[in-house]
Amino acid sequence: MRTSYERDSLDEEAAGNQPVVLFEKWFAAALKAKVAEPNAMTLATVGVDGRPSTRIVLVKSFDAAGVVFYTNYHSRKARELEVNPQAALQFHWVSLERVVRIEGRVERTSDAESDAYFATRPLDSRLGAWASPQSEVIPNRAVLVTNAAKAASEHGLHPPRPAHWGGYRLVPDTWEFWAGRKSRLHDRIRFRLVDGLWLKERLAP
Repeated sequence: MRTSYERDSLDEEAAGNQPVVLFEKWFAAALKAKVAEPNAMTLATVGVDGRPSTRIVLVKSFDAAGVVFYTNYHSRKARELEVNPQAALQFHWVSLERVVRIEGRVERTSDAESDAYFATRPLDSRLGAWASPQSEVIPNRAVLVTNAAKAASEHGLHPPRPAHWGGYRLVPDTWEFWAGRKSRLHDRIRFRLVDGLWLKERLAP
């Protein structure tokens, strides 16, 4: 179970000077290549007990200000972010032999931004936000079905965004771009924010 990575490379010149610009190029390449779930990323958080946890979430937008995802504010990830608003993200586009790691502080998006995104979600997903007490123990699936039916009865075709559901923006202070290379001599280019400027460094694989 060992693969020789020989598809890609990354040097300092190709990496440029703005990590979000390189990320945009790599994200576009993942879309063009029809990678499965190209916007899926691992989100790592740490709770008050110091115990790390990870889960897959979907990036919904990104720009120079940060990377945005949405969730239930009562979920485990949200509870952990409340006590420790630092997190890490990782994209792994296996077929492209590329990984992007992002670290930084996390803040909630504005209500207006969360409302605008919520309005674009399919109806079932909007009802699901009302139906699921995310991360809580429930006795069976019937609870979710019953809650969804209740939400549909109460809100019809236009359920509003629940107050307990909304967005987070990870504001990066570190980006790392990984390109697989032969003999495990992979390319790793890291950007660190130092005094408002991005410092570019090569890391040993």
